[in-house]
Amino acid sequence: MAVPSSSATSSINPYDYLKIVPNPDGTLTRLTEIPDLPSTGDSDLLQSVLTKDVILNPTNKTWARIFRPRDSAPNSRLPLVIYFHGGGFILFSAATQPFHLSCARMASQLPAVVMSVDYRLAPEHRLPAAYHDAVGSLLWVKKQAMAESGEGESWVKDYADVSMCFLMGSSAGGNIVYHAGLRALGLDLGSVKINGLILNQPYFGGTRRTESELRLSEDRIIPLPVNDLMWELALPNGADRDHEYSNPNGSHLQHRVKNAEIGIGSQPLPLPRCLVRGHGGDPLIDRQKEIVKMLEGCGVHVDARFYDDGCHGVELFEPAKAEALLVDIKAFVYSSSAPKM
Repeated sequence: MAVPSSSATSSINPYDYLKIVPNPDGTLTRLTEIPDLPSTGDSDLLQSVLTKDVILNPTNKTWARIFRPRDSAPNSRLPLVIYFHGGGFILFSAATQPFHLSCARMASQLPAVVMSVDYRLAPEHRLPAAYHDAVGSLLWVKKQAMAESGEGESWVKDYADVSMCFLMGSSAGGNIVYHAGLRALGLDLGSVKINGLILNQPYFGGTRRTESELRLSEDRIIPLPVNDLMWELALPNGADRDHEYSNPNGSHLQHRVKNAEIGIGSQPLPLPRCLVRGHGGDPLIDRQKEIVKMLEGCGVHVDARFYDDGCHGVELFEPAKAEALLVDIKAFVYSSSAPKM
């Protein structure tokens, strides 16, 4: 339930909190101390999961890190999970330590081939740039799958089942998954079939405050001033938090479907099933529950998993929560009840 915006001031400086410095040309200097990890290559016998980096779009300088279990055999055909990291659209990369480790665990324990996309960041590249990069990653996978024998990316062609593809994202990555799923409607993806969308603590907003945003306005992970600044830096210039990228609704869904020239009439929205997860200590929990209601109202099958405890991004630093996330993902990925897209 939404309530009017609070006029209370906060002592938090969001730029200092995020360790970012705005530059006169509109770019950011990022001073984050979270390290990046290198890829392993395909011959590291000490790692249970092998990783390699591939170029997706040299013009946009986008790339992806692919993870696969070292003991997977060629033609084993594991599910393909295309992953989008969090960071409020403005921070981090596919190489950032917690996201790298999370994807490695997912590849090992599902098991699956995981492709973590390094999309363009705002404010240098405001939304919808990240959504375009997500769609570009799908088209890249299609191209690899269609390549002649001996060509294309072997880790996709030889190890991944592209007909069992899932889009997954955490926080801002969950938002990207939602919008990429809509943009994929009507695309010719060839043998690539999207079996499901996984939105882990997805990042959505609005100009009116929710109860959870006000109750957790001084949250240690994503306090309200930080939340507001990330949207200010990510959304198109001049847009507020009620823009469709931040605050989608049912009419926005139907508009996207119409633009994709998919005539659904009174039929349910042809999105694949969705797994939406959230935690009670996350200021965004009310937004996440609203997204579930909206999707269900449009006829989308939603597996909603909301937990009373836990904060935003909790799986990145609490092993038990990371394990619980993997349990939910594995059950969702290996369920056979999915309409494919």
